[in-house]
Order: sequence, then structure tokens, then C-alpha cells
Amino acid sequence: MDLALKGKTVLITGGSRGIGFGCAEVFAQEGANLHLVSVNEERLTEAKRILDMTYHVDVRITVADLSKSEAIAQVAEACPMPDILINNAGAIPAGTLDKVTEAVWREAWDLKVFGYINMTRDYYGRFRNRGYGTIVNVIGMAGENPDSSYVAGSAGNAAIMAFTKTMGGTSMNDGIRIVGVNPGAVLTDRIFTMLRTIAEEQKGDPEKWPDYLANLPMGRAATVRETADVVAFLASERAGYISGTIVTVDGGHASNNSVF
Repeated sequence: MDLALKGKTVLITGGSRGIGFGCAEVFAQEGANLHLVSVNEERLTEAKRILDMTYHVDVRITVADLSKSEAIAQVAEACPMPDILINNAGAIPAGTLDKVTEAVWREAWDLKVFGYINMTRDYYGRFRNRGYGTIVNVIGMAGENPDSSYVAGSAGNAAIMAFTKTMGGTSMNDGIRIVGVNPGAVLTDRIFTMLRTIAEEQKGDPEKWPDYLANLPMGRAATVRETADVVAFLASERAGYISGTIVTVDGGHASNNSVF
């Protein structure tokens, strides 16, 4: 299926690794040009090097901390009018209410929750003035399947879900689509390394890391590519009448109430 993304400009926050970089690869394979944003200059530069070498599309980068409101203007100056915005930056720490301090909670929400809101606020206005644009928010399964041991993330993801549905419910009146993707457990490099470390510490063998995924559908996590493909489809013209919708990529895990 041709997603009609060739020549489009895609702005991806948190684009230097994990799901963000996976999305960058899929869009690049479809012929889209990229603008990646991350707070980590070293990882961002390496991501650009790999994409340049592999896909031969235009790849630009901006180092910015999107937890800071002023960084939104910095990004907008560097990439004023993309066709597609992928909000992906931010990982909210796990912990119960008594373990997550107010400072940690606010810092995490400043990046993921308010970062998504502020990026959407700025680019919505730009897209509306132009007459079209698409925003995809990469959120997280805990927003629909909350977990008290991930209280800040569950609440934050639920807030972004509500924001996505609220904005996407009327945005097509301005020619804009706003959609969301809720990944469940995704086997990013970071998660893979973490599980190997845990397996070595607890089981004495890092190769036993798949044991920790046994309760998931098919006994595995989603791949980065499986998640990124959904993001790319929703961002494309093939999903042209979809807005205010959130697609969950978790193998049905959120629906069976099992414990990960």
C-alpha cells in the first residue's frame, strides 16, 4: 500500500531512539523527509547519520528540551511548517503515589503532558492557517488500563488521551487530523537491555529475559516496527477520515486485565 508520504515533511519529537526512531525509519522508507527533535545531541546526531546513510532522504535535527516552554518556539523556528507532527518525547517514571515526589511528577509531566499540549497548540495554529496538517500523539496503554504502581504515567497518559480526543473531535473543521497511538509493552533497545539486566540479577542468566514477557499475548512484547507502522498509517492520507481516535497496539493486553 502506498501511504502517499513521499516528499512530506515529518517532525518527530523524541526521534533519536526507541519508538521515535522507529517511526523515523518507517517514514524515511516511505520517502518522507524528517526533522528529529531530542534533548540528547549525541544520540540525535547518530540517528541522523544512520538515516542519511540508509535512506537518502532529507534529515534535519534540533536539540531541544521540550519540557521548557521556550523550546517550542525554538523547534518551530527550525521546522515551521511540517506536514505531520509526531509527539513522542517523554517517559514518565514508574512508582506509587508515595514514591513519586511532586518534583519528579511535575518534571515528567512538563515534558510529556505539557510538551504534547504546547507542541499541539503551536502547530495547530500553523496548520489551521495553512488549511491542513496531521498530529499523531504516541501515548501509552496505561492511560486506558491504569496501574497504581505507575500512577504518574497512568494519569498523564489518560490526560493526553482526553486531550487527543477533545482536539481531534473538531479539528477536521480546520482541515487537521489529530489521532493517538497507545503502545503497550514494546521491545525497544532500552527495554531489552533492562530485561537482560534483571534476568541476570534475578535468574543468573541474561538470556532468560523473555520470561518476563510470558504474561503478554503470544508471550512477547510488540516490536518497534509494529508500533511505528501504525503511527505511519494514521499519519498518512490512507487514514484521511480518522480523527479523535486512539489505536492501541498491545495484542489485546489492555482488554484481558492480566498483569504484566
